[in-house]
Order: sequence, then structure tokens, then C-alpha cells
Amino acid sequence: MTDRPDLAALIGSRICHDLIGPIAAIGNGVELLAMSGAPQSPEMDLIASSVAQANARVRFFRVAFGVSAAQTVGRAEVREILADMAGRVKIDWAVPHDLTRAETKTLFLLIQCLETAMAFGGTITVDGARSLRAEARRLRDAAPQWAILEGTSSDVTATHIHFALAAEEIQAAGGTPRIEVTDTSIRLTY
Repeated sequence: MTDRPDLAALIGSRICHDLIGPIAAIGNGVELLAMSGAPQSPEMDLIASSVAQANARVRFFRVAFGVSAAQTVGRAEVREILADMAGRVKIDWAVPHDLTRAETKTLFLLIQCLETAMAFGGTITVDGARSLRAEARRLRDAAPQWAILEGTSSDVTATHIHFALAAEEIQAAGGTPRIEVTDTSIRLTY
């Protein structure tokens, strides 16, 4: 039987579904405390910021690791998820239109691949349905992981699973990953 369900993606979807409720509840609790007149404190700010980051990451993971059903993901929704994840790496979603969930999933996995090489910060620009670039003052050497994406290595760990999953998604879309790395930039296309 060739139409087997993607069990790993179903697990990813389930975990994200189960986590979003408790994270939202913590966020609601922080809001209720603020509305009750509790004084604003650095601790409450830290909790609120952490909840927002966790919520954004779970929403990102739901697309990256979840089931890619035959539906579209709106450009506005993608930009909102990425803006909420703001940190050392800034992500600019410059795709001018909505994409399918499968296309968005692949790009989110590739964003994670680029983040792996950008431990010191920088900017990722998604400029097309099959095109991303990263720029940073300094990049981490990720040659072993790029080999996973290119299919020339099967040395996959849990820390770098997104490289293997991105490779599978690219192959399923009929593409071949192309990676151009310099000292300060990375270009990914497929």
C-alpha cells in the first residue's frame, strides 16, 4: 500500500495540538494577573515573553513538523508566526502570495536549517516558494548538516532532524537542493 499516513507528521501535529492549550492557559493567567492590578515586574515580563515565544514556536513547529494537508497557508499568518518568533535571527517572508501548506512546511524546515548555521544572529529572507537566503557577520560551520540536506550523508541526530525532513520534502516536490555557502551568506534553492 503506497498511501500510508505520515506517522511522524501526525505525531508532530498531535504534540503541537496538545501543547498549545497549556501554553495559552499560562498566557491567559498572566493577562488575568495584569488585569487584576498586580504590579508589573521583571518576572511577569519574563513569563509573558516566554509564553509568547513558546506559542510562536509551537505554531511554527505545527507547520514544519505537522501534516501538510492540501490547503493554503496565508501570507499574513506566516508573517505573524515569524514575527512572533523574533530573536537573534530576523526572518523576512518576502513571498508576495499565499503558498500551499506543503510549500510552507518545506520553507519552515529550511528556515530551521539556516538558523542552525546562524548561532550568532543574522537575517533570513524567504524570497520565493523555493528560494531562501541568509546573511550574517559570522556563520557556524554546518557542512555535515548540509550533506544531510543534499542526501550525501545519513548521519542524522535529533538535533538536526530538520535537515533530513527538508530533504524528504524537497524530494517529494520533485526538487534537488542547491546550497551556496560563503563566509557571511547562504543561499538555498530547490
